[in-house]
Amino acid sequence: MTLALDRVIAAALDDAELDYDHRGEGSFFVTLPGTKKLQTNCWLVVGEYGVLVEAFVCRRADEAHEEFYRYLLRRNARLYGVHYTVDRVGDVYLVGRFAHHAVTADELDRVLGQVVEAADGDFNTLLEIGFASSIRREWDWRVARGESLANLAAFEHLVPGEGEHPE
Repeated sequence: MTLALDRVIAAALDDAELDYDHRGEGSFFVTLPGTKKLQTNCWLVVGEYGVLVEAFVCRRADEAHEEFYRYLLRRNARLYGVHYTVDRVGDVYLVGRFAHHAVTADELDRVLGQVVEAADGDFNTLLEIGFASSIRREWDWRVARGESLANLAAFEHLVPGEGEHPE
């Protein structure tokens, strides 16, 4: 069974032109491209009863924990095939499982598409909620050193203007 699923998964990943590492029978480490989160690393692992999908999204929030986790729980209601979860230290993942018979190129496309949509689409919002103070500190540090702010531009609204005080 695993060998047949390996062929289906590999063919689907090849057709989608995704980068992946086949790390042994039933184990794929897939790199999904993004725009806000430049890439999302995702495991596809064939198990005895189904296929596990698991993708790291971000580390645990530094602040605003209640708002951060409320966002994740509400977002779960709109996700297909995966859901947000946290590990024992609070880092955020997307996980899902689907039955062997559901492993088709179309279903893999839908599930991996949902992983990208969620991980990439929610990334800046999660950073804004859970890491606003860190973003402000990084902004100030870069300004003081004359460093580029290009990859922080999406968070400019979190940085107070002259004469303003942070929230």
